[in-house]
Amino acid sequence: MKKYIDTGKKDTRSGFGAGLTELGIKNQDVVALCADLTGSLKMDEFKENHPERFFQTGIAEANMMGIAAGMTIGGKIPFTGTFANFSTGRVYDQIRQSIAYSGKNVKICASHAGLTLGEDGATHQILEDIGLMKMLPGMTVINTCDYNQTKAATLAIANYEGPVYLRFGRPKVANFTPEDQKFTIGKAILLNEGSDVTIVATGHLVWEALQAAEQLEDQGISAEVINIHTIKPLDDQAILDSVKKTGAIVTAEEHNFLGGLGESVSRILAKHHPTPQEYIATMDTFGESGTPAQLMDKYGLNAEAIAKASLKVLSRK
Repeated sequence: MKKYIDTGKKDTRSGFGAGLTELGIKNQDVVALCADLTGSLKMDEFKENHPERFFQTGIAEANMMGIAAGMTIGGKIPFTGTFANFSTGRVYDQIRQSIAYSGKNVKICASHAGLTLGEDGATHQILEDIGLMKMLPGMTVINTCDYNQTKAATLAIANYEGPVYLRFGRPKVANFTPEDQKFTIGKAILLNEGSDVTIVATGHLVWEALQAAEQLEDQGISAEVINIHTIKPLDDQAILDSVKKTGAIVTAEEHNFLGGLGESVSRILAKHHPTPQEYIATMDTFGESGTPAQLMDKYGLNAEAIAKASLKVLSRK
């Protein structure tokens, strides 16, 4: 299988910050709003370079969404920034009514998603946000895997007309995708070709899926690995083409298995090509306080769990 190299661990939120900084120079219509978490969202450089285009709303996330929606009427492209929990659960009514319903061109950028928020615990972690956002008509949902891809996605969504939810994380993770990549919304990326089992992963689980594929290769099992960075619109064809070849699939995500990537894949399979499937996700539970590594291990969101699920689904073929 193709070997991917970690060029140096970086946090995906810094990829967002780098992308936003570049957009500040390239696109004068881009404005940024933050709910009192400028440093955590890595928005400081944009703020320093373009103070007239940066708006600190304070701990008033609902108000931030309303302001962002209004700015689009004047042709601005607002990027909102706060933790994923506060970007979705706290402000769902405002997003639904003021942004999604009228198709406003707001980019909802959400850091500290999933369990890897870590020590702040269940009240700040969110494992339901993908489900919440993908159910909104017209909402594009993106969940990037590393620093480089997050930067590329941040640049790409500025040129996309319509509401977008961009989800990324807090911890430093492997940075392995190309620095000069072109990010295409809705187009899955085939990372490794295989013939025995398909592994589709999103976000932090993409690197873990690649590590699982190496473990499986040592056991003589050929795993196909696909990076699903866009959960909506989902690249149905890439998934179907793969499972028609392998006959088995594992979905991997840092999210509840209810409402996440796995359920979207199940819908495609049920409709077009029924296939044995196993889920790597949290199982209808809240998180808890702990280091990101401890939590990913405890909740089975790692390479070992993906490899084990792959063996299980193979037994069901």
